[in-house]
Amino acid sequence: MNFRRYRHSKKELLIIYENLLLPRLIEERMILLLRQGKISKWFSGIGQEATSVGAALAMSHEEFILPMHRNLGVFTVRKLSLEKLFCQFQGKYEGFTKGRDRSFHFGTREHFLVGMISHLGAQLPVANGIALGHLMANENKAVLAFTGDAGTSEGDFHEALNVAAVWQLPVIFLVENNGYGLSTPSAQQFRFDSFVDKGPGYGIEAVSIDGNNVLEVINTVKHSAERIRESPSPILIEANTFRMRGHEEASGTKYVPKELMETWNKKDPIANFESFLLKSGTISQEDSDQLRSRLNQQIEKALTSAFAGSPPVVDTNLEVSEVYADCEAHSTGPPGKVETLRFVDAIQQGLEKAMQKYPNLVLMGQDIAEYGGVFKVTEGMLEKYGSDRVRNTPLCESAILGMSLGLSITGVKSMVEMQFADFVSCGFNQIVNNLAKSYYRWSQNADVVIRMPTGAGVGAGPFHSQSNEAWFFHTPGLKIVYPSNPGEAQGLLLSAFEDPNPVLFFEHKALYRSKSGPVPVGYATVPIGQAKILHQGEQACVITYGMGVIWAEQLLDQEGLEFELVDLRSLQPWDKDTVAASVKKTGKVLILHEDCITGGIGAEIAAWIAEHCFEFLDAPVVRVGALDTPVPFSAVLEENFLPKQRFKEELVKLLEY
Repeated sequence: MNFRRYRHSKKELLIIYENLLLPRLIEERMILLLRQGKISKWFSGIGQEATSVGAALAMSHEEFILPMHRNLGVFTVRKLSLEKLFCQFQGKYEGFTKGRDRSFHFGTREHFLVGMISHLGAQLPVANGIALGHLMANENKAVLAFTGDAGTSEGDFHEALNVAAVWQLPVIFLVENNGYGLSTPSAQQFRFDSFVDKGPGYGIEAVSIDGNNVLEVINTVKHSAERIRESPSPILIEANTFRMRGHEEASGTKYVPKELMETWNKKDPIANFESFLLKSGTISQEDSDQLRSRLNQQIEKALTSAFAGSPPVVDTNLEVSEVYADCEAHSTGPPGKVETLRFVDAIQQGLEKAMQKYPNLVLMGQDIAEYGGVFKVTEGMLEKYGSDRVRNTPLCESAILGMSLGLSITGVKSMVEMQFADFVSCGFNQIVNNLAKSYYRWSQNADVVIRMPTGAGVGAGPFHSQSNEAWFFHTPGLKIVYPSNPGEAQGLLLSAFEDPNPVLFFEHKALYRSKSGPVPVGYATVPIGQAKILHQGEQACVITYGMGVIWAEQLLDQEGLEFELVDLRSLQPWDKDTVAASVKKTGKVLILHEDCITGGIGAEIAAWIAEHCFEFLDAPVVRVGALDTPVPFSAVLEENFLPKQRFKEELVKLLEY
């Protein structure tokens, strides 16, 4: 291995050597602890230390790095407490996640690190969001994001590189090419010789380096970072390396040809760099031995302290309370003067009020800039707020949703518009695994509002008509609102922007231009989590939301049926107190939603009522929802699919029970 000094002083070379040696010594100890059953799992980076250590040393200590599960060297270079790190590996309360996640699945703002989730490509869009936040704050900073060669097969890799190229974001995408994805060789992952071939397709620079040569890694990453700080644009770096142990210790390495293992063993990054230092007279063997002894003593001291740490505190109230970031309720008082607006105009005006209140709020979505969005909700905002704050995005829901977490890390609020709620499935992982779990795992909130044009009744067929709120209702960490009229649409939208947690804001397409109503002229919020009784009644209560409210109001106005109408408004959290009071008052309950009946939100509410209000019921709880089919295109089929007519029939039966 040919080491060029790149003008490194003797002192700098010794620092590099110490940083290179420490993670190897830790790993050797961790593997022993794994065999002793004192840690549960270990993903070894032995053989790949030069890439982690070199890249981390090349970055400024105040620049974010997004490492993966073999990048122990990144964490040690950033001087994390070894004791706390070992507590993390053991699931101790004193670890970075209080025992809630394992190994390197954590972040620490103090050290400018954003740890991985198990879905390997998912952190690359987050890096883009951090980089965009730096650009908006006029900060000359680069971001470094790691991924493995197999992780590049995931869609998030493509989406992240594409967005970074289009928006010229200062991100270094570092691919650790170790030849395998668990046991699957590269030839079964992709059909090219080098990741350098990938760069031109995205219009970005790409270079390939020896990932086992720590000085080459430092030099390449350092100069890349310097360039993109001054002239923002992404860079793809391929670091060719090899892991000398299994994907994780249990998997072993039997699938690796013996000759290949022997070849890479000769390229061991630590043995080779140590040999270079010895031959050049930079260190002596005695110096090396003393350094190893000192580092091992540090490791043992930290381990002893970590073993004495506490197991996680078993406190259900604490666990539940730390799923969401605290949200201060902002009371806006009486609405005051009102004006009549259409549903779509109320939402647009709400966005305007939020943009004025939060100067760092960014709107992102497909066709939302010049075109104004397919439903024209953002029409005219580009001219008012500029292209930095109103951003057309490429067709890549996952990348943009992931960016919202990165923006949050830099203190920037964001709104992501799904062109249709149906398309959110392309970004499902980012919502349920990154945005929803981030605060619980390492106290990093995701300050994003995801607008979801939803619902059927407009002849749009199976992929533009779904009511998919139940997809997310099951996921702790998300909040869900679904207004039924213009005033509350605007009030709930403003509350969503005030809330530091991820909020899914469902807005029914069929109401955009068909529903008008009073909207406060000033800034007025509607509290998330509070239902509203729209009509008092004694004989039964109808619990619903969104378009269900409209159908219920039509029955009240046209059919003369008498019932209490409860508009949930918020689905997560939902207002159990108001529901319970209405059930106790009326004794009969019908739960209505446009979504398919099986597994819908009504099932959970019905179960809760049966469990907590059973003695007050005078009839079985009735659920009414759409058919358990995809949404059909034909008008007559769609009418049959929707529960509007069945709702009337079931309500009459309930009232007569």
